Amino acid sequence: MAKSKTVFRCQQCGFESPKWNGKCPSCGAWNSLVEETIQPAAANAAASRKKADLSNFIQELQAVDTQEDIRYRTGIGELDRVLGGGLVKGSIVLLGGEPGIGKSTLLLQICEFFGASHSILYVSGEESTKQIKLRAERLHVTTESLYLLANNDAQSICDTIAACEPDIVIIDSIQTMQITELSSSPGSLTQVRECTNLFMHTAKQHDIPIFIVGHVNKDGAIAGPKVMEHIVDTVLYFEGERNFSYRILRAVKNRFGSTNEIGVFEMMESGLQEVPNPSAMLLEGRPLNVSGTCVTCVMEGSRPILAEVQVLVTKSSLPSPRRTANGFDYNRLFIILAILEKRCGLFYGTLDVYLNVVGGFRLDEPSGDLAVALCLYSSLTDKSISEHVTAFGELGLGGEVRSISNLTQRILEAERMGFQTCIIPKQSMRGLQSSNFQIQLVGVRTLKEAFDFLEQPQV
Repeated sequence: MAKSKTVFRCQQCGFESPKWNGKCPSCGAWNSLVEETIQPAAANAAASRKKADLSNFIQELQAVDTQEDIRYRTGIGELDRVLGGGLVKGSIVLLGGEPGIGKSTLLLQICEFFGASHSILYVSGEESTKQIKLRAERLHVTTESLYLLANNDAQSICDTIAACEPDIVIIDSIQTMQITELSSSPGSLTQVRECTNLFMHTAKQHDIPIFIVGHVNKDGAIAGPKVMEHIVDTVLYFEGERNFSYRILRAVKNRFGSTNEIGVFEMMESGLQEVPNPSAMLLEGRPLNVSGTCVTCVMEGSRPILAEVQVLVTKSSLPSPRRTANGFDYNRLFIILAILEKRCGLFYGTLDVYLNVVGGFRLDEPSGDLAVALCLYSSLTDKSISEHVTAFGELGLGGEVRSISNLTQRILEAERMGFQTCIIPKQSMRGLQSSNFQIQLVGVRTLKEAFDFLEQPQV
């Protein structure tokens, strides 16, 4: 009888090694190899397997029927936006986030809407049915179509889904599920991968959408093998700071929609509430007549959002000055500092630089470069930027301000929020009709032109 063997598998790339290595030989990740036990297959299993002819299941692309409604509305507009219009039948959605961020709360809240016309099976491997009931009462979830199951046997759960055929299934969480035939404990790489694969086959076979809750590790990634994210159809991350009430739902993978859309929520005592105007939320409490602050506009999918950038430049008491960036790429900050020193003659070598994007928001696109540079200049010279001024544009290494996409949508959002002046790239103004906007458009070719405008008296 063949014996089981032990291998070390990389969590990042799936590379197998007979012995442990500190660094993965394939992808170069450190401390990513984790021990796994592989059970031997039955003797001559491959030889005895009958060959199946699948030619009768082949379909032409034009013959596939898509006329029927294959999406469920969740009743939460921000969630529907992130999902691409709703929950697709037969899809498997992985929802990750830190403990206490609101994952289970969000899923329970959508049960109230789904329960009006659909049956929901809520499976928990962490809580008892009484605990779920108490949380549902706090969130005012009273639907009679919500059914609870406290169990962590993945195979038995899939058999139950096949027998009961609910419209929607929620698994909370994947790290508590296990397949009893596997010797590893729940939460191990093998268990998480195989359980996810089992739920995926169940969702596709019975055309039932399944939500899976996943915990995150200390690095902020979903705990478990990276291949788990490849198995599922959609990966959603719940982001937010514990000391802030606002939460951002972001799609990092979506086979049925855009991965650029975000949903914004506010955590209240009664649960999560949608934030229909994220720009107003991010600009709330903005200081006036303070140096080092400026507003820019970023595109999250089809939605323009205004975000406040704050910079503090101060004398350093350390031999090596500090550089800190929250919500902005750390390396991008160094590039902008180098441009300011080389092209504009501004010196930051002995100064500490602290950058923060207010509200826990992230500036992932280069359109925020100009606003960051203006904040650095403003804080260095201790001259405030008018609260009525907003700026967006990408910076080149020559100190030039380069054009950006979706300029019209950004300008209209700034105009809607009451801003009076918008600093934009000069070349982008060729295709704009200034008469169509009530906001003043100031085109600049270089950073020096932008600084010269700030030096002018502002009304």
